[in-house]
Amino acid sequence: MIENRDLTLDDYLAMSRRRFKLILIPALLAPLVGFLISYAFTAKYTSQSLVLVEGQKVPEGVVQPVVTADLAQRIATMQQQVLGRNRLQPIVEKRPGLFKGGKNLDDVLEDVRAAVQIEPVVTDLSQIANTGGGRRRPGQGAGVPGFYVNFTTANPRDAQDVCNDLTSAILTEFQSSREQVAENTTAFISRQLEEAKRNLDDQDSKLAAFKRQYSGQLPGEEDNNLKVLGALNSQLDANTQTINRAQQDKAYTESLLAQQLTAWGSSQGSSNPQSLQTQLTNLQSQLLSLQARYTEDHPDVIKTKADIAEVKKKLAELNDAAAKGSDTTVKASASEPAEIRQLRLQVHQYEEVLAQATREQKRIGDEIRIYQSRVAISPDVEEKYKQLTRDYDTAQKFYADLLAKKSTSEMATDMEKRQQGEQMHLLNAASLPEAPSFPNRLLFAAGGLGGGFVIGLGLALWMELRDKSIRNEADVVASLQMPVLVSLPWVTEEAPNNRNGKFWNREKAAAESTKEKVGV
Repeated sequence: MIENRDLTLDDYLAMSRRRFKLILIPALLAPLVGFLISYAFTAKYTSQSLVLVEGQKVPEGVVQPVVTADLAQRIATMQQQVLGRNRLQPIVEKRPGLFKGGKNLDDVLEDVRAAVQIEPVVTDLSQIANTGGGRRRPGQGAGVPGFYVNFTTANPRDAQDVCNDLTSAILTEFQSSREQVAENTTAFISRQLEEAKRNLDDQDSKLAAFKRQYSGQLPGEEDNNLKVLGALNSQLDANTQTINRAQQDKAYTESLLAQQLTAWGSSQGSSNPQSLQTQLTNLQSQLLSLQARYTEDHPDVIKTKADIAEVKKKLAELNDAAAKGSDTTVKASASEPAEIRQLRLQVHQYEEVLAQATREQKRIGDEIRIYQSRVAISPDVEEKYKQLTRDYDTAQKFYADLLAKKSTSEMATDMEKRQQGEQMHLLNAASLPEAPSFPNRLLFAAGGLGGGFVIGLGLALWMELRDKSIRNEADVVASLQMPVLVSLPWVTEEAPNNRNGKFWNREKAAAESTKEKVGV
């Protein structure tokens, strides 16, 4: 092939005609080789079962399902559980054909795990019934969901038996897992409900104790406290005025009483304690005056001392008589004029009014201080009360939510036990494979055909790259860089040309004409 020129479609067609046998022979031999190679591999048989997943029979608006995970995720979880050693070992030990080749148990278990394939699928139910459970792929229909269980091994009977056992194990695991999840959910919610009830009771006790402690100071009672405080202040003002008037009246009455007693005492003479006291005072003054002028032996001094002693004796007798009891007092009082007794009674009444008013004033003052303290701490009490009520409301709401969830969970658990929830049913049992799923000999032959065609093209291209022949005018121009003036075809004796009387081979002239080159 001449380099340094662009090849056209005619050039490629010419190459194909020249190298046709070189391309055709590998393309014909390679499929046969591929078909024979497929027999070098051990045949594998795949058994398949179809499991149908039905939704729960009770409407979800009535009972919410406890299992909400995606179907594909649940299938993957069940696959891992079923393929565990405890579940898989009894299935494998019943199939001696799986231990061919001297494999131990661990190797066989690994081979079985690798040979199991579970495919979630959404398939139209009518197609499943009509086709008898052939292999389907996701996306063939929008209907009842399900999944396929595939198992591949060298023996078709073992493939069918193991596939059946795995499918049964998956169905059993599905039902038990749903019931277990429902029961665990109910038990968990029950424990949470008990804890929530204890918390609610604790919050209720705190709230009740707080109300008892701050009775009259709770939010909503502040306005009432302010009204009571205003009324108490008014009472205190009125009580203060009452005390002031009583004190004034008492003072006035006492002054009148003193005047009456003075007048009455002067009229009573020496028998009156007031008169005796006055007389004693005068004698003591007189004694002092006499002692200043005379000695103690002077007769006037001696006489005055004797008078003083006599007056003191009379005062002592009067005081002893007053101390003996009410009878003496009543007698002494009875001897007083009616005006004096009336004044004494008024003074006593004013004293009682003052005492009562003072006690009332103290009581009102105490109540005012109590209500003032209530009003002063109302913001703090309100803040604490709001926090307690908020915690109580939160605990109560949480308890009510858990109570509703427990009821729903109990209904869901009962639904699962009655098998009214989501269920799995074996729609198509594991099939007995008639033809191996591997190797696919037609696929091997097709691969050989493609490979042989590629090899033939590679050989043809390699031969063309090594061929430096000049075959047409374009090769001459590309090789010599000169224009072509005349070209003569090959002349042969194979076939005559009736038009021009010469011998002319049309096919060879078209495929391999050689141009005679003349330089300018």
